Amino acid sequence: MATAEPMGGEADRISALPEEIKVSVLSRLEVKYAIRTSALARSWRHLWTLLPCLRLGLGRYSDRLGGGSGPVTTDWIERAHHIVSSLRGPLALFELSHCFTSDQAPLIQRLFDLLLQKGGVQTLHLWVYHQLPSLPVIHPPPFHSLKELQLYGCHVLLPAGFQGFNSLATLELKRVQISSDHLNFLIHTSNNLTTFLGLEFLVSEDPLSISITSPLLRHLRFEIDDSIEKVSVTSAPSLELVEIMDCFLNRTDSSSKKMAPMALGLLISVATVSSLNLESNILRSLSLVTLPIDFSFSRLRNLNFVFYIDTMNKRMCDAFFWLLRSMPFLEELKLMYEDSDQINRVVILMEELHGKKRDGISCLNQTLKSVNIITDYIMAAINFGKFFLLNAKVLKLMKFHCWSSVEPATIEELQKAEVTSSDAKVEIFSSNEGVTVNVK
Repeated sequence: MATAEPMGGEADRISALPEEIKVSVLSRLEVKYAIRTSALARSWRHLWTLLPCLRLGLGRYSDRLGGGSGPVTTDWIERAHHIVSSLRGPLALFELSHCFTSDQAPLIQRLFDLLLQKGGVQTLHLWVYHQLPSLPVIHPPPFHSLKELQLYGCHVLLPAGFQGFNSLATLELKRVQISSDHLNFLIHTSNNLTTFLGLEFLVSEDPLSISITSPLLRHLRFEIDDSIEKVSVTSAPSLELVEIMDCFLNRTDSSSKKMAPMALGLLISVATVSSLNLESNILRSLSLVTLPIDFSFSRLRNLNFVFYIDTMNKRMCDAFFWLLRSMPFLEELKLMYEDSDQINRVVILMEELHGKKRDGISCLNQTLKSVNIITDYIMAAINFGKFFLLNAKVLKLMKFHCWSSVEPATIEELQKAEVTSSDAKVEIFSSNEGVTVNVK
């Protein structure tokens, strides 16, 4: 007759698992809970010290190490030092996120020095929350195995004798202060860099002048603003995807005109990419300068564009048509409409500008096969879509993705549209209803 298994049987089987599996389980817990497992049994006492990943600071919903969500205390940092010092194995990932003050920079630096002694760090994230009048000054340690570096909200100074990160593949700098010399040196000495994301640089004494040279760079995302004087890609033969942002919605015409040479210069310097993501304030800047007639994106196949349509005007539409003319081999176009308090004005504008034939746009005649318009302002989108239905001769799919219900009048409006391509298929997908309506 079978006997009942002791209540501790389940726990015994867990303890009998291979060490690497138990460590893998602990790595999915918050640090404070992983440490508490040391009280389970003798075999668990020091198991947490083998964690390959360590995330300290403010988690998505709460502090992962205790101490609340306010400014970090010296005691909190001392606890973090103790945890890092207790680790017995190499640490592949380290993330530190909290509300640090500028005078706590040496304590952060001490943590980095401890990590350097451990060796093996491949991913390093530092997030300094709440911008203060004076930012913590960070000197990135020479991690030879570092593959991903993400810095947010700090002042970055390269240490004396810095020779670069030989293994670095991803570099993300957001809301950091850094000099042009140090930023250019950091990029140029990272010979294995494949992804560079530069967002919201903080204004220093001198605006940034950036020249990007990187033999393996494939993905570049850059947000241009008043902290930057010039940015260009001088050599990046592997570059495939470029994202150029300017998210300052209330920018004036004079401010946009100031940014225009930078925006145009950056566009021209990435003319060989195959995928391009743009935001409409870039279009606003381009609309204020003379655009080169013979400029061409020779390899571009995919264009994603975000329109803040409250700002749309005739000059911006003309700049958009200039972009289409400069993309002779464009195959896929995705347009996203954002924010509108003046939707009726925008609808009328789209009717005036897009309800007619446009000559001299090669991609419309030969290559453009897919147009996807994502919006909550379906009638404005339809009037924009009509332009492509009328002009794109090899169009295969015109798709509207809207977040509201699709009225019967909307479908009727599309059914009346003049379509040039005999193979064109028109679909409306409503997120609200979860359905796709095949118009033609």
